[in-house]
Amino acid sequence: MATLAQLLTADRYFELGDIGPSELLRGELVMMSPAFFNHGWVVTKIDTTLAGFVYSRRLGIVVSGEAGFLLETNPDTVRVPDVAFIRSERMPPEGVPKFFPGAPDLAVEVLSPSDRPGDISSKVQDWLRAGCLVVWLVDPRTKTVIVHRRDAEPQGFSETDLLECPDLLPGFTVPVVEIFTL
Repeated sequence: MATLAQLLTADRYFELGDIGPSELLRGELVMMSPAFFNHGWVVTKIDTTLAGFVYSRRLGIVVSGEAGFLLETNPDTVRVPDVAFIRSERMPPEGVPKFFPGAPDLAVEVLSPSDRPGDISSKVQDWLRAGCLVVWLVDPRTKTVIVHRRDAEPQGFSETDLLECPDLLPGFTVPVVEIFTL
């Protein structure tokens, strides 16, 4: 007799505590490898650049690290971007004690050598389907950024380009080369 594995809920996933890098995908726990060193410093560069811009203009909040976003329920999906921006008007005044309910306005994913293209594509689609306005895929290996938006073709930026997000962060620009420079 076959038995069905019980799917985790977002609440149960939260109760597991610090289990290391992971996400909850349609009720199934997915463990991830620890980030490599270059991944960490690229995430930090993006986080500090974006946070400086956002906080100086009081546009919202920027999170990085292990902040989870509840994208789907029954079964539950909790995704964890490397960096995320949420506009002020979407933030509950009391904060968010567990997982943010819904997608951020901007999700940033810094690619790792272990990332598989199909998994990355699925993650981008999950973000956009859940209401994320913009997803940045940042590739330290090729030193490029691919910007995804709902109902638009992906747009590529190389080291010679300025990364902008005029629809979400008016006035924000950063030379792509700066993201990958020590």
